[in-house]
Amino acid sequence: MTQYAFHFNSDVCTGCKTCQVACKETYKLPVNNLYRKVYNYQGGSWKPTEAGHYVPEGVFGYFVSLACNHCTNPACVANCPTGAMQKDEETGIVWTDHDVCIGCKTCETACPYGAPTFDEEAGFMLKCDMCKGEVEADGKPICVTGCPMRALDFGTREEMIEKYGEGDVEVEPLPADTTDPNLILTPHRNAQKSGSGTGSVVNLEEEL
Repeated sequence: MTQYAFHFNSDVCTGCKTCQVACKETYKLPVNNLYRKVYNYQGGSWKPTEAGHYVPEGVFGYFVSLACNHCTNPACVANCPTGAMQKDEETGIVWTDHDVCIGCKTCETACPYGAPTFDEEAGFMLKCDMCKGEVEADGKPICVTGCPMRALDFGTREEMIEKYGEGDVEVEPLPADTTDPNLILTPHRNAQKSGSGTGSVVNLEEEL
């Protein structure tokens, strides 16, 4: 089986959200649904000086662009009660069969990355399918082609590792690896390890 994967370089991402918007516009997603989200993770503080000015103390910030990671051991597939969540045997892409999805949200609860979301109007779950149609036509996912900084890339897992190294998916604000995600993440130079970070996600609620 060929396993496709995303690469994301946090060190060059500017947080412009072009990837997020390009995806949402292409698939005409409802207001409260996103396939890809760009997290803004920040920390540190501003320390007052004797002169009454403020100077940064340990201030840092970086962005993480995240969609479905098409995991090798996807929790959504393992926990779906109807078999609506499927992992393609040829490409490794995890996709949703809307004909059998009942919108129970079990996949949303099971996924450590919060990839599946519920479409209130349609009554079923939505999730990134790695632009299956584009991939089958020898193209790349819309988010990848839309990124102006080329912070995103796509190919087989082997190709991504060969180009960028093994990477590290256990950086804040991502959780510990429990599903073997097919995301080759090049961490930001200021990235903090999952579970030991001192910052927080500062996005507005409507951005996520």
